[in-house]
This record gives sequence, C-alpha cells and structure tokens, in this order.
Amino acid sequence: MEIRGYNMPNGLYYEAHHYWVKVEGDILVMGMDDFAQQMAGKIVYVQLPFEGKKLSFGNKFAKVESGKWVGKVFAPVSGELLESNQELEMDPTIINQDCYGSGWMYKIKPNDVGDVENLIHGAEAVEKWLLADIERYQQG
Repeated sequence: MEIRGYNMPNGLYYEAHHYWVKVEGDILVMGMDDFAQQMAGKIVYVQLPFEGKKLSFGNKFAKVESGKWVGKVFAPVSGELLESNQELEMDPTIINQDCYGSGWMYKIKPNDVGDVENLIHGAEAVEKWLLADIERYQQG
C-alpha cells in the first residue's frame, strides 16, 4: 500500500525503527523500509555482522550510514543471524533501488517465529504508525 508517497507493502511486519520483516517458513528476512531509505538518502555503508551472531529483541546489532545519517539496526526478534546480504558490501545503494527485494539486509532464525506478531502489521496499524512518524519528522 502507498501512504503519502511511501511504499509499505501489505503482508510485511514492521519494526519501529523502520525495518521490515518477511516470514519465509521458519526464517525471517529483514530490510530497511521505504520511509527509512528515503529519509536517509543515498546509503553508503551497511554493517554486515558475522553469521551465527546471537540477537536479542530490541538490541542493536548493526548500523547503516548515508552521507547525512548514521542509523542503528535493532533486532526485531531474538534469534540468530543466519545470513547478511553480501551484495550490499560492494553496492549499498541497492537498498535505495529495491529496498523490499534485492536490497534485503539480513536473514534471521528466530527463537520463536511467532514473535513477529509483536511487530507492527496490518494495514490499519501500519498506516497509523507511519502517519505519526511522518508528522514527527515534518515537525522535527
């Protein structure tokens, strides 16, 4: 769905710091949402933590940088980092070009796949959350 010029696909779960999560069987795929990549501008660096890293819900495990911004990546669930998108090491702007496809960032094996239900999901909840953040950034 589109909300004020931001593409926020239905069927995804969203973490409060503007990262999306997609359930693929018992694996979660994670990336930066359209709002975050537009706000950040051209992405110049993505930290790719080592595979096997233990993640704790809400804790920082990586960072992303653009020319004007440094952002932290927080674990959307507790679990283990299975894979980082190695393509981003050579060309982090893939996120700007295709944040929901080839610009995915991490694959996570959650301790409990049901934990994604604690994230923001459903058209009504996503719209309410995004509109509040748009307002906050416009005032900021």
